[in-house]
Amino acid sequence: MEFIKENIKNVLGWRTKRKIVVFSVDDYGNVRLASPTARRKLDEAGLKIQNRFDALDSLENREDLEQLFDALTSVKDKNNRNAVFTPFSMSCNIDFDTMKAENYQRYVPELLTTTFQKVSAEDPKQYEGTWSLVKQGIESRIFIPQYHGREHLNLKVFEEKLKKRDAELITCLENKSYTSISNSGYTSISYTAAFDFDDVKENDKLQEIAQDGLACFEKVYGYKSVHFNAPGGRESSIIHKCLLDKGIKYIDAPWIKREHTGHGKYKTIIYHTGKKNKLGQLIIVRNVVFEPTDNRGFDWVNHTLRQIDVAFSWNKPAVISSHRVNFCGHIDPANRSNGISALRILLKEIVKRWPDVEFREAHELGRLIA
Repeated sequence: MEFIKENIKNVLGWRTKRKIVVFSVDDYGNVRLASPTARRKLDEAGLKIQNRFDALDSLENREDLEQLFDALTSVKDKNNRNAVFTPFSMSCNIDFDTMKAENYQRYVPELLTTTFQKVSAEDPKQYEGTWSLVKQGIESRIFIPQYHGREHLNLKVFEEKLKKRDAELITCLENKSYTSISNSGYTSISYTAAFDFDDVKENDKLQEIAQDGLACFEKVYGYKSVHFNAPGGRESSIIHKCLLDKGIKYIDAPWIKREHTGHGKYKTIIYHTGKKNKLGQLIIVRNVVFEPTDNRGFDWVNHTLRQIDVAFSWNKPAVISSHRVNFCGHIDPANRSNGISALRILLKEIVKRWPDVEFREAHELGRLIA
């Protein structure tokens, strides 16, 4: 059944004889779990680990990027170019310090650059020099962020919990984290999904957040983002116009998307790479998955190679979906070791099996299709 799905999702869409590989990796720039100490304190307070993100996902540190960049530069494609990550990144985080000083009366964001300044001062062993590495990755064209959202939280849920002095939320904020929260209170909203909503009218506010986040992205990185992927991939198409107005030309979408229309009602949309929405923005569908630290009982490298082979057999680019948590070692260095090791093997196998492979940024693929 899985093999049939892998083929079906490659039937429609843009085709090329070129062997193009894209790595689209979500969640960079996001503070989820601050430290091993924070995780221990959350455990003691009864906040449960519901998934590997709760257990392991943390802001990328110096060693995360050093090891990642070493893996990416360990191979070259037919054009003598290294492998490249397109990290879909947040431009802001929670300003934990200001919120604490104000006794958690309101939500306060801070720019990602400020976040890195703070963690570098608080934990130089882990974080000193990390932001310089990010900039080096951009200059070397191996790590080129695009827009994931302003912050990786649903502000409606956050503010409602804050008003109620929700014990789980306050415990997280006290530990400079935002994870392991048990319930959003809405069937259609995940507490980490920035663009989820209950009533469709809430998209008015979400559009403001999206545009502010893009302005913050430009302040942080020094260039405008042209490619967007929502946290969880569940944004309404209503917000695409405001994204277009701010320069977003390419949008990631799942092959089959259940788009929320309000109050728990959904419509199903079928997407394929190369399709354009009503505004002319180009859709890119991730047709390969690589989550090496997600133990599902199979070998991730072989699983991913098979998906790439299927994509190439249909003359499709291989757009590989992954998450930062696979390459994080701040909470558990063994997690990073396992993820980076698998990435190294995958990259070496890709260039071995397909000597004519081309590594591309996600928005480079969009430009090529357009």
